[in-house]
Amino acid sequence: MIRLKTLLLKTGVLQSPLAGCSDLAFRVIGREFGMEFAFLEMVSAEALVRRNKQTLSLLKSSPEDHRPLGAQLVGAKPEVMGEAAAMIEAMGFDLLDINLGCPVRKITCSGGGSALLADPEKAEKIFRTVVARVKKIPVTVKMRKGFSDVSGREAVRMTEIAQDCGVSAVTVHGRTRAQGYTGKADWDSIARVKRAVKIPVIGNGDVMNGEDARRLVESTGCDGVMIGRGALGNPWIYRETQKALKGVPPDPEPSFEDRKRVAIRHVEMEFEFEGEVTGFLNSKRIACWYFKYCPGIGQFRNRINRSKSPDEMLCILRDFELCRGKSRI
Repeated sequence: MIRLKTLLLKTGVLQSPLAGCSDLAFRVIGREFGMEFAFLEMVSAEALVRRNKQTLSLLKSSPEDHRPLGAQLVGAKPEVMGEAAAMIEAMGFDLLDINLGCPVRKITCSGGGSALLADPEKAEKIFRTVVARVKKIPVTVKMRKGFSDVSGREAVRMTEIAQDCGVSAVTVHGRTRAQGYTGKADWDSIARVKRAVKIPVIGNGDVMNGEDARRLVESTGCDGVMIGRGALGNPWIYRETQKALKGVPPDPEPSFEDRKRVAIRHVEMEFEFEGEVTGFLNSKRIACWYFKYCPGIGQFRNRINRSKSPDEMLCILRDFELCRGKSRI
């Protein structure tokens, strides 16, 4: 259980913002499998202030995407970040997160994302400006353990600054910006941050199942767990993680037919929410998430990628079967 101002998170399991992945269909599917808290995809503060149509579309929700729901901003200009944060609160979101974790060059080259770890003075100005502009909802920060320094000192220093500025909690991903998504997450760096501050610390990195989450909490003392790529094609991870943190045995692994049923529903929902053109492009990735460890995934992926229409893709999905340990496609 984590309390952030007036927001109470009962499970301590959060879904991270995933660019190009944690869209509305992803979240609705996750809610059906026990997702308590989710972030929308990261949005640019400058684009939001300009009311860019594509950026605003990333912030859409629906009744099925029930609360609590958080938004994450990325940017490097304090006043713009403050204005965008006030807009997010006015839109009715339950939490606002500041991105100090994105390692992508087009974000860091403009001084945003994980580049702020190397510029604590600017980061502090952003924290203070955003906290001052947001009146009711909690402000949090998601960061990596460092820009290129593997020691974790940058995350400790940044969390201490965030705490002094009135930030309600931090999430620490145990990789540097230089690592990107390669190598192993350093959970010791998360433990260092937890020991250094009083505000809640959420651990992130290499949580692919409930057992990973349990080990992360036990080894770091963190207050909660943020799930990232481990949820792609695996909405069962939310209940599995919640049970693991309570010491409850997990449910049986989902069957191939379970995966197929949910994959079809996810793809159909993607077409519904994003339209046939965008939904079709997105679904070429989504359909393959669910079967990444199944025999025949290579052939299946090739057929999905060569499909020419939503109807053809759904036919391929419905016809995909396992037979004698191999796929029949």
